Amino acid sequence: MAQPFQFELVSPERLLVSEKVLEVTVPGSEGEFGVLKDHSPFMSTVRPGLLKVRKDGGQVVEFFVRGGFADVNGNGLTVLAEMAVPVTELKADVLAQHVKDAEEDVADARDDASRQKAEMLLSQLREIQAALKAA
Repeated sequence: MAQPFQFELVSPERLLVSEKVLEVTVPGSEGEFGVLKDHSPFMSTVRPGLLKVRKDGGQVVEFFVRGGFADVNGNGLTVLAEMAVPVTELKADVLAQHVKDAEEDVADARDDASRQKAEMLLSQLREIQAALKAA
């Protein structure tokens, strides 16, 4: 049986979550990873995607996150996101605007490195758009 641990999700605008949870699945830059109580300490960058929080009682709450850092330590997990929005509040037009901005970044890229970074962000945003349409 999973034991609760402290989880905090923070964006520049607000603290979205600060409570004991059973499990968190994070869209890490090296791939998705799950965190349970007593996970070994590590840090990861966060890519755009869906962060899933399983609360005590089994309820799962999802957040759209865009960039940031995840810090797993002895106190639990803290995710500092550049942007975080509960999926229930995520509007299709807001996500479409992020996609449009990313498309413009690809078009405006001045070198290969910038273009690759912009194309990766665009593809991640399109994945999220597709996942939300399917949900």
